[in-house]
Amino acid sequence: MNPEQKDTDCIFCKIVNGEVPTELLYQDEDVVVFRDINPLTPVHLLVVTRKHIPSLAHMSDEDTALVGKMTRVANQVAKEQGIADSGYRVTINSGADSGQIVPHLHMHLMGGRHLRWGH
Repeated sequence: MNPEQKDTDCIFCKIVNGEVPTELLYQDEDVVVFRDINPLTPVHLLVVTRKHIPSLAHMSDEDTALVGKMTRVANQVAKEQGIADSGYRVTINSGADSGQIVPHLHMHLMGGRHLRWGH
């Protein structure tokens, strides 16, 4: 599939396009942010690209600015959620062995408690 196309079976594509309702904590022309349905921390948000890119490994050179924007948005939302000063974790899983469940590029923004490595 061309990454520019929407994946009709992708849950994140459906959320991004409004086909599956969820509260968007942030949205612009490139990125949306919403709560993870299985949170591992008190604040566990997903920063998701509107463009369907299956994983970080599928990113092209033209997507470099998009990943940078995701990071900037994660920082902004961390401030809005009150976790920026105490600290937060941003994680991108790429591929099945990393634990990536949904094949659509996204970041996990986690915080709200002390995090140890591996947790």
